[in-house]
Amino acid sequence: MQGLKEFLDLKVVQYNQPGFIPNDPISIPHRFSKKQDIEIAGFFAAILAWGQRKTIINKCLELFQLMDNVPYDFLLNHHEGDLSPFLRFKHRTFNDVDTLYFIYFLSWFYRNHESLEEAFLIGQTGHIDSMESILTAFHQVFFSLDPAPNRTKKHIATPSRKAACKRINMYLRWMVRSDDMGVDFGLWKNISPAQLICPCDLHVDRVGRKLGLITRKQTDWLTALELTRKLREFDPLDPVKYDFALFGLGIEERF
Repeated sequence: MQGLKEFLDLKVVQYNQPGFIPNDPISIPHRFSKKQDIEIAGFFAAILAWGQRKTIINKCLELFQLMDNVPYDFLLNHHEGDLSPFLRFKHRTFNDVDTLYFIYFLSWFYRNHESLEEAFLIGQTGHIDSMESILTAFHQVFFSLDPAPNRTKKHIATPSRKAACKRINMYLRWMVRSDDMGVDFGLWKNISPAQLICPCDLHVDRVGRKLGLITRKQTDWLTALELTRKLREFDPLDPVKYDFALFGLGIEERF
């Protein structure tokens, strides 16, 4: 395990670099400087992050062009007539119904709160294993407005449905992790990096299994917990930094 830690530490250094940004969906929130714009852009980029990375980035650019590239201002100040262009927006199974509800919720939330972080603090206990309650409570509050389309609920995963929650965990990594490399933002201070769960996407899952970090047959919430607990043995304060290593090994090196 010590040899594996040393190997993964080297890979973290290799991939947790500014050069990682341009070809990854995290490049979308990096286009903004205002805190709320970064939160909003990151949220959409993470939720839309399935398929080829180039396509994900292009669809996000299309979406924010519809908001005149000022998403926070748009959410606070748009009129009903400004929403009609979104009826044509679609990315895989994410369609206009989903887009309009996301805008509806985020507009309501930002009119009542300073930061989207507050929506993730409802289930916060401060315990290292509180992410399940954090994500479950977030899902509940996100779909608490009426009407919340049933079809849209599939786009935000929840541990209550045993999902691995890879996209929302990736978003939290972006917002919470903080280091000197400039990839993750570290904007949110009320969730600890030690609480984060590793985003268990296809590449991370495959590499994790090859390295013996995952033994569970299926990929679900318990799999993400198993992987993260193994990574905490390498760094209990910042286990999710190894997402860079596992993802880089999977997508760049075809490990």
